[in-house]
Amino acid sequence: MVVRVLVVDDSSFFRRRVTEMLESDPRIKVIGAAENGSEAVQKASRLKPDVITMDIEMPMMDGITATKRILAVQRASILMFSSLTTEGAQATLDALEAGAVDFLPKRFEDISTDKETAKRQLCEKVIVIARQASNRLGYHSTAGNLTQTKLGTRPAIPTQPRISPGVAHQRTPSNQVNTKKGQFKLILIGTSTGGPIALQKVLSQVPKDFAAPIVLVQHMPGSFTTAFAQRLNSMCAIEVREARDGDELKPGLALLAPGGKQMEVERRVGKMFVRIKEAQTGENYKPCVDITFRSAVKIEPLKTLAIILTGMGADGCEGCKALKGGGATVWAQNEQTCVVYGMPAAVVEAGIADSVLAIDEIGTNLAQRA
Repeated sequence: MVVRVLVVDDSSFFRRRVTEMLESDPRIKVIGAAENGSEAVQKASRLKPDVITMDIEMPMMDGITATKRILAVQRASILMFSSLTTEGAQATLDALEAGAVDFLPKRFEDISTDKETAKRQLCEKVIVIARQASNRLGYHSTAGNLTQTKLGTRPAIPTQPRISPGVAHQRTPSNQVNTKKGQFKLILIGTSTGGPIALQKVLSQVPKDFAAPIVLVQHMPGSFTTAFAQRLNSMCAIEVREARDGDELKPGLALLAPGGKQMEVERRVGKMFVRIKEAQTGENYKPCVDITFRSAVKIEPLKTLAIILTGMGADGCEGCKALKGGGATVWAQNEQTCVVYGMPAAVVEAGIADSVLAIDEIGTNLAQRA
């Protein structure tokens, strides 16, 4: 499958560099470019790209409006480029709510020097979101000769290990969550690509009198997590805020790990607190789900629920293994409702998921069990 991409940006320099970076990967073909949202809508309709890279701030029509108009009439995976500012964070969250699947920080210094890490990150995201879209939606692509299929019948994305039949048949049906009310005293949730919308769906179902604290780890830049926590707080009955070093974990409170740092959970004098630490060189994810989850093993794993939502890669799998070894319960989001079935697939393949649930079922079951 060759992924067909439309590049949208009002900067000719940025369009050119993004095109060069994408076309360095033989699996990707740039089929067109647009310099504003209006042109993007027209070209998307004519060219039918698999993926669209979309700037947010553009003349004539901004990227959010263009995203809404494109997705109202056709299927496409839209990857936003966003500035690392408070305003950029708010706009990016708006774009994700409008239907964009993921975003990348818009760093001209990385693009201008064509750093290998920036190129690799861009190409990887484009490939993964395109393949996941074809797997999940089964839509026809002129590039990939994909035939129409039923929802969810295609395999998981090839970037993840295959789920063996021996593991797949062990999945607990979504209507058989074998836990009882009051069992959990700590909830841990880890996610990446697709996480902002998934977390909104889960947390908005949690009642104000929820009896357990919630720890949230979402792969996100440091300039974004404050705005994201504020948005979640405005949508939820429980309190949601960005974690600060030394914050106590209390019932009805959800703490979001700050972007660019690492968060651990600890117990002192019978109470639970979070510690915020500087990320170390070589750590792939900042914040990292594995680091947070592993730290919770020392708390009370028998009364801990770990949930892995949509996301690229396998972050959270090792942390869940450690928690599971101590008796914790593990839930994973199912493939059909994931934007990218990577992190949950890793947990399922490892044989440590007690339940595999649709995103709406996760919120419903969570609300009933703390």
